Amino acid sequence: MSTGGGSKAIIAALLANTGIAVTKFGAWLLTGSSSMLAEAVHSVADAGNQGLLLLGGRRAQRDATPEHPFGYGRERYVYAFIVAIVLFSVGGLFALYEAYHKFSEPEPIEEWRWVPIVVLVVAIGLELYSFRTAVVESNRLRGKQGWVQFVRTAEAPELPVVLLEDAGALLGPVFALFGVSMTLIPGTGVGTPWAPR
Repeated sequence: MSTGGGSKAIIAALLANTGIAVTKFGAWLLTGSSSMLAEAVHSVADAGNQGLLLLGGRRAQRDATPEHPFGYGRERYVYAFIVAIVLFSVGGLFALYEAYHKFSEPEPIEEWRWVPIVVLVVAIGLELYSFRTAVVESNRLRGKQGWVQFVRTAEAPELPVVLLEDAGALLGPVFALFGVSMTLIPGTGVGTPWAPR
């Protein structure tokens, strides 16, 4: 199956998100943390997004029929649009809910202090692999275009979606690793529950 150069990037993102989900489920089984379970489900949904992009690319390859004389090529845009809506609405709402929950009910890390670090390091490694694959695949198609122009004009909608999703997904664990590391450093006061004065 060819999706205009995007299938390798999509498969890399699918593998990365699946690996992250497995890691988070393992952390949930180890710690019993409800937030880790929620994060694992979120990663499964991210893997589902890549599944939708692959499905859209495959359906777009079908031959024209009497009912669809111009073929099915535009279906890939519909699937990319659905993924974008899921990423920016459901994913954004989930992130806002988690932020509110953490600020209103902070929970210091007491047992299994190393688990969040391991999960975040694995997530960063897998997201880097996926992002690198998306950049390599994009470079093959973008030529001398700048990144903004490529994202706006790419013929394969899957590549910009995966590229932007990977960039955002890479920043999240990096910031989280910084925050979690601060909670584990003695004497910073960051790991103590926040209470309004």
